[in-house]
Amino acid sequence: MKYLFSAARATVVLLLAGAAMAVTGQPRSTAAAQPRSTAAAQPPVQIRGTDYSGDFIVAVVNSDLVTAAEVEQRIGLLRAAAAARGGAAPPATAQMHQQALNSLIEERVIITYAREAGVKVDDSDLDRAVLAVASANKLSLQQLRSRLAAEGIDYAGFRATLRDQIITERVREREVGQRIRVQEIEIDEFLAQRNAVSSRGSEINIAQILITVPEGASDAVVAERRARAEAALARVQQGEDFATVAREVSEDGNRAAGGEIGLRPTARVPDLFVEQVSTLQPGQVLPTVVRSGAGFHVLKLIERRDVGGVRVTQTRPRHILLRPSAQVSLAVAERQLADLRARIDQGASFEALAREYSQDGSAAQGGDLGWVMPGSLVPEFEQAMNSLPVGGVSQPVVSRFGVHLIQVVERRETTLDAKQVREQARNALREQKFEQAYLDWIRELRARAYVEMRDPP
Repeated sequence: MKYLFSAARATVVLLLAGAAMAVTGQPRSTAAAQPRSTAAAQPPVQIRGTDYSGDFIVAVVNSDLVTAAEVEQRIGLLRAAAAARGGAAPPATAQMHQQALNSLIEERVIITYAREAGVKVDDSDLDRAVLAVASANKLSLQQLRSRLAAEGIDYAGFRATLRDQIITERVREREVGQRIRVQEIEIDEFLAQRNAVSSRGSEINIAQILITVPEGASDAVVAERRARAEAALARVQQGEDFATVAREVSEDGNRAAGGEIGLRPTARVPDLFVEQVSTLQPGQVLPTVVRSGAGFHVLKLIERRDVGGVRVTQTRPRHILLRPSAQVSLAVAERQLADLRARIDQGASFEALAREYSQDGSAAQGGDLGWVMPGSLVPEFEQAMNSLPVGGVSQPVVSRFGVHLIQVVERRETTLDAKQVREQARNALREQKFEQAYLDWIRELRARAYVEMRDPP
């Protein structure tokens, strides 16, 4: 079973950015984490909320609301994120306050739209999200609950917040994804541009036979020099060694080396030469002489290195997956996998243990997940996998799917085929278009939403 990353990509970021702060000693508004209940009616909408004693409402969004405490909490997140990029946390400014308020309004617009559209999150998905937050903070589930309680955060409200975040991300991925269209001609242009850059980044080694032409030479001299160059080309085409002919007749500084200029980036090779040998394979000689300002050239391509080629490292992992449940806690699953790892260290077969214990579809194949491309697995799994040597076995790794024991079977360097290259280009173009498509979508949603700004009491 493959664990595709794209569908849950931003969800994890949201969970670990917002929820991690809630359990690492940073202040968080208790009100923001509480489940919302019906409050007094505020025409023309019914406001759902809790008892915000000591707090006040700054905005009403459809049937939901934003409080001052939530704005303060979001400002804290923005300051912490800025500090994480280096330096001290910046002071809270009016601009940051507006940024925090706008982001909360956008989230409320999306979440109310998602509820109306019937988007739901299963309890099992939510349980895995909670486990991911706990794991990111290096806490067990019980330790997470204890930390939340110590900070006055209701656990049910914490789960409700995570549920809203997952719903928000799911509807955003679905709605925005449907808006993005990538045309085949766009892929062609993208690849052509990338190939041009790649070509400029490649290296080539050319050998030449140069017959110089003096500046201001008469037509007769030019004709005589061309004839000498064509005679040298004819000798090479008849089977004589290029380097030998170059040493005999060439008039450039590399004649002693058989005319080779040496391997160098194409940016340091005359454009005329790069263009002329672009269709040659290493070892081939250009069938015609080339005229430049220096004279006439006979060119041979010795070597080409495409340093910008589309090559990736693929990994073939196997794993044992245990899924926490009401009967088997996360801690118990981790201990069970630690015991299995000890048995593997003592000589037990990883494949045999996977067949016996793993709780997913790969068990029948001894946990083998096949060859996987970079970015195709959830980041928790992929990060642990990438840190392992071939044959290495990880410690228990928690992901949204459960707890894994991972072994790297093989690695290989591979060049993507034409279909894979186009699909990679399509994904890159979709990624480029995502932000603008999202901005257009949220602008439309907000235009249709009821948003009422409130003054402080």
